[in-house]
Amino acid sequence: MRGPRTSDCCSLERDEKTRIGRRRLIGMLAGVGMTGTAGCLGALEAAGFERESAWRDPPLVEDRPNAVYVPAITEGMGMYGMTTSGPYGVALMYSYPHRFWPMTGNETGKTAVTADDSLHLMVSLWDEETRTALPIDSGVTIEITDDDGLITQEVAYPMLSQQMGFHYGANYELPREGSYTATVRVGGVSIRRTGALTGRLASVQSAEFDFEFDTNDLHDVPIREVADAGSRGAVSTMDMNAPLGRAPSVDSLPGTHLGRASSGDALFDAFVVEEGRRFDTDGAYLYLSARTPHNETVLPLMGLSLSVSRDGTTVLDRRLERTLDPEAGYHYGIGGIRLTPDDMITVSVDVPPQIARHDGYETAFVRMDSFSLRV
Repeated sequence: MRGPRTSDCCSLERDEKTRIGRRRLIGMLAGVGMTGTAGCLGALEAAGFERESAWRDPPLVEDRPNAVYVPAITEGMGMYGMTTSGPYGVALMYSYPHRFWPMTGNETGKTAVTADDSLHLMVSLWDEETRTALPIDSGVTIEITDDDGLITQEVAYPMLSQQMGFHYGANYELPREGSYTATVRVGGVSIRRTGALTGRLASVQSAEFDFEFDTNDLHDVPIREVADAGSRGAVSTMDMNAPLGRAPSVDSLPGTHLGRASSGDALFDAFVVEEGRRFDTDGAYLYLSARTPHNETVLPLMGLSLSVSRDGTTVLDRRLERTLDPEAGYHYGIGGIRLTPDDMITVSVDVPPQIARHDGYETAFVRMDSFSLRV
């Protein structure tokens, strides 16, 4: 699995400008002393890069909307390998160290790149049998070793990226260039599974990737400045031979579509399946498929509750259950219900998606109001 490949992650449909390799940036800076640095950094600023930490702290859009927006830059990635472990498909990718924005409850934090960070590792995870991407509650850990033993072991954050979709990632520090082994440990899927996933994906598995860390490979990963940065929208998800957490198309989802609503710039499509035995419930099964706008990446790890009012009286008030299904995808469902025409369904977002975000997603899916749909 040595010999990494690099790519620009996606075919962007938008106009882009100023491709600048980080090796070139480092070369520009390395060739000047203190008296020449200001002029060199001034050139970088003219190309769209801030004066401080020109390549480690890329520009961030000012006056960002409280919604999904086009980030200031896009960065490529390299592939360290792809394999299977038990029922899981696992891919390990790398890129520059990234800032990212973890969520704790209703608060957004920021994890900045430090001088010691060497690279950003990313894991895509899926069920090999059904090709279903796996947002899981029980965690993914990346352990890095060399011939002398353990270097680092970190829990990889569940993350959203416009280019990478849903994945797990974090920044990692390596002491030097050379040969390493990354062991990806996958916790079993703890949320409810239905359909062909029932009774599966509970095992804990590990996948090993041998790789060479070479800063030249890292600096060859492309970086692009995006022309319409800051506008509402998103760059395209990359083309990759692995599931990246796209939600199923609305037309393909089972059941009767009750409608679409939006909250915090997230999209929610509500469906009812009259015969809920397909989802191991008696009576009707109601579920919500939550996704990002534009790229329609699944939005997992939320806490949702639902109430149904009929003729002004509340007849149902329950929490929705996180569920993974090969046809409905990751969704929030409730079984054993009975709906009548003109019932009003109200959904409250008790906890926003507990996932870290890359630039372009950090201001969305945070303040999320309740919304209603009529049967």
